[in-house]
Amino acid sequence: MSIKDDVNYVKRELSGDEKVLESAFKLESLYKKYKFQLWGVIVVVILFFGGRSVMSVLHEAKLEKANEAFLTLQRNRDDTDALKVLQENNPALLELYHYAQAVKKEDVKTLESLSSSTNSVVADASAYTAGVLNKKPVDSKLYKEMSLFEEAYLAILAGDAKTAQNKLELIDDRSSLSVIKEFLKHSTIKAN
Repeated sequence: MSIKDDVNYVKRELSGDEKVLESAFKLESLYKKYKFQLWGVIVVVILFFGGRSVMSVLHEAKLEKANEAFLTLQRNRDDTDALKVLQENNPALLELYHYAQAVKKEDVKTLESLSSSTNSVVADASAYTAGVLNKKPVDSKLYKEMSLFEEAYLAILAGDAKTAQNKLELIDDRSSLSVIKEFLKHSTIKAN
């Protein structure tokens, strides 16, 4: 019986080896049939990831140049080369620089021109700051509560306590302006 078992064992082993060999031949025939497509996919994947890494390096280099130009402008506002480099490499940072300079100088004309910026943060902050400098209330997403507070203050100065109280009611009680809001509400009540 042991010889019979040995023969069956050898048959199973040979049939397993045959299946492995058969699979290898099938794989080789598939490779021969689709080798150009396979290598094409491999090349495309390598080019894709290589291109992404090159683009990332170039983007980082542009940001580095823009940061250096920005730091140069912080030291010397009249450096035209730094302005040009900043304009070429990071126009959004240039707008932010112009905004900061306009706020320092209280330059309403520049702030009004920046209020039409494509950068929503710079546009909103510029419009709000220009409105504050002109003493005209402006709707602002970033400074909503400050804008309401400004409108209430201007209404108090104009003698319109009712409008001032309505504007103050719109300020959230959890806001950092709530203490000042309550003070103004009470002072307008006493003024009536």
